[in-house]
Amino acid sequence: MEKLTIKEFQDKSNIEIIEELMKKNNGYITSKELDMFDIHRMYLSIMQEKELIKKVATGIYIDTNKIEDNYFVFGLSMPNIIYSHMTALYFHGLSIEASTDVYDITVKRSYNSVHLRKHNVFYVDNDIYELGLTTVETPMGNKVKAYDVERCICDIIRSKNRMDSEYIKHSVREYIKRKDKDFVKLSSYAEKLGIKDSVMNYVGMMYE
Repeated sequence: MEKLTIKEFQDKSNIEIIEELMKKNNGYITSKELDMFDIHRMYLSIMQEKELIKKVATGIYIDTNKIEDNYFVFGLSMPNIIYSHMTALYFHGLSIEASTDVYDITVKRSYNSVHLRKHNVFYVDNDIYELGLTTVETPMGNKVKAYDVERCICDIIRSKNRMDSEYIKHSVREYIKRKDKDFVKLSSYAEKLGIKDSVMNYVGMMYE
């Protein structure tokens, strides 16, 4: 979410400040943001009573005139997750489809949360956790953390036993068609992940 300063909101009431914050955050506000601006959280309750906002997750609220973005809300409520594999490829336009309630996500091996149980969770070591990390837009235009295309291609080949083989083939073929594909980066990532031969052989097979 966009970082803002208190100077932007001088001479405004607390509710006006919250409304301005929500405009700049595509209709969202968090209780942590209110703490940063030294605004009491009771104003969230007041705005809920007036049906100006509704709670969509712990500490996260949305303008009642907005449609909830499940991808964004989940990422905001679980800051340690990174969208990966087919879910991230969906954001990149390389997946056939993506579930709206079960996501492919990657976390550090040491991380554990009951809120992740229904999702396809991939655990990785710290040294590769941020490899290929970027920011992408959801279909509703909100920014979330996800892996870049090359990391995703490596991941779906690396985790092929947990993925639909036809989905993998489709994504790799679509990647090959992209003008911005980067085989050097793909090879570098694959080497760091210890799967260089597997990745390059698979991509080569799809290239023919």
